[in-house]
This record gives sequence, structure tokens and C-alpha cells, in this order.
Amino acid sequence: MLYLRQCRTACFLVMCASIAGASFGQSYPNKSIRLIVASAPGGNIDLVARAVVEKLSVDFGQPVVVDNRAGASGSIASELAAKSKPDGYTLLVVATSHSTNLHLHSKLSYDSIKDFAPISQLGAASFALAVHASSEVKTISQFVALAKATKGQLTYATAGIGQANHLGMELLKTRAEFDALHVPYTSMGVAATALMGRQVDVAILSLPAAIPAANAGRLRILAVTGGKRAAQLPDVPTVAESGIPGYELTGWQGLLAPAGTPQAVITKLNQETVRILNRPDAIAHLAAGGLEPVSSTPQEFATFIQTEIAKWGKVIKQSGVKAE
Repeated sequence: MLYLRQCRTACFLVMCASIAGASFGQSYPNKSIRLIVASAPGGNIDLVARAVVEKLSVDFGQPVVVDNRAGASGSIASELAAKSKPDGYTLLVVATSHSTNLHLHSKLSYDSIKDFAPISQLGAASFALAVHASSEVKTISQFVALAKATKGQLTYATAGIGQANHLGMELLKTRAEFDALHVPYTSMGVAATALMGRQVDVAILSLPAAIPAANAGRLRILAVTGGKRAAQLPDVPTVAESGIPGYELTGWQGLLAPAGTPQAVITKLNQETVRILNRPDAIAHLAAGGLEPVSSTPQEFATFIQTEIAKWGKVIKQSGVKAE
């Protein structure tokens, strides 16, 4: 009898929790939502966030307020979100660095997986492997040959240690078996300027930084880094197509909530986000920044993050990259 009473009590509690969760999801949101963005205004992460936030605010009938928290490769924003109340009123937009920070920093105050509830991926973008327009190098194979011939003297610019374009070059060095000297700068724009000024030999740049310079005759784009050709550069091959099979570097953005956020809220946020990302105006907004909308289920996004963590962990370990 005691066992039966315990079973009935447990079932009753589960049923109550389910009803409460469903009820909360139906009434959500009933106040403003804080959207923490792991970057300064103006970058790709911020661009994606603002493509979603305005429409989400209209759809929900509640203000969605962007809170830009730049610094420490996004870990400042992630720490703030991880410690927030898991009620659906604090959300976080992260990027590729979310999958690399735990490998680059020995002491993080949060767990990149356990402390967050994935909602959906938001966007993705290829990068461009570029050289100065006057360079004799016109293909990836020529670039690799030059890198090997110069025996590590070739220089490459990045937006900083541990940034996506830095790790992307480390991955390329491993796959193509060459060495080169890393010259870190403070941003993608400064790295592009250094390449245009011939202060370095090569760089992996964002498409918005590379394409205008290439069109102006200041840079030459050898390849794009994604798994498929970029819509903006249909005649430019991918690195993988150019003789480095399996190579892929894609910058991505995604939406998270603090762990423990009710499943009904996660589901509602996912449904609204996916719907927004499929709208023509959102697609056009992201395309202007060289981005492609990418939506997913929460589970698909969780699996994607874990895959990225494993991939870049291996690259970081092999290369010995450490954040300063």
C-alpha cells in the first residue's frame, strides 16, 4: 500500500509539473525579454540578433531588449546569461567562440553545455581565404606550395588569438601540412587593412571584409571556407574543392537560454525563431552581412554545439593555441 501511495504521489507531481509547464508556456511572455549578445554592436553576432529581435518583439507583443556584452571572446556574456534566472526572460546569442572558449581558457565560470538550453542555430557564414591582389598566388595549391617553399616564413593576419579565422588557419596548416607565422590584430577590419597594405601575406577574412576589397582590386580571394560555395561568390571554389578534402570553417550564431528554462518556453521560442528566419525580409537582412539563416530544433543545435566543441578542441590541442 505504501508503495502504491508513493507511486500515486510521484505521478501526481509529474502531472502537476507538466500542467504548470504548459500553462507557463501559454502565458509566456508577459513582460520584456533581455537578449544578451556576446559582441559589440555592428558585428555579425549583433546583426543576427537584431534581425530576429525586432520581429520577435512584434510577434510576442513584448519588448525584446538587446544587451551587448562584448569581451573575452563572448565569455563575459555567457557567464552573465548562465547565472540568470531560467524563466525565459533572459536569452543569449552566441557564436563560434562558444565552442572554443572552454579549450582556450583554463578557468571558465560556466559550463558551455550544462549551463545552457539550446533553442536554435540562427545563422552561418563562410570566410574567404585571400591574398593581396599583386600576389603571384592564384589558387590554393599555389598558396600551399609557396607556404611549404618559404618554410614557415609566410605570415597570416587574424582578428586575434583563438578567433575563428585564427583557428581556421591552424586547421588549414594541419590539413595541408605547412607552417606560417601568426600575426594577430584587434579585429577583422584591421586584419583586412594589414593584408591590403601588404604587411602580411594572407588572411582568412569575413566575406563583408573581403568582397568589397576584392571588387576594388585590392585583394584576391582564393577560396571560401564553408562546406559549399558562397551565394555571393558562386564562381569561387571552396577550400575542400581546391584540394584540401574535409576542410570546413563556418562562423555561426545561435540562441541559448539558461539551463532549466521550461521546455514549453524553449519550444515556443524555437517555433517563433524558425518562423522568423524563414521570412524573406530576415533572409535579405542577413544576406546583406554575408550571412545565411540557419534554423534548427533545440536537439539539433545541441548536437551541433557538441560537434563543434570536439572539432575545435582537437585543432587547439594539436596547434598548442592558448588565449592570452
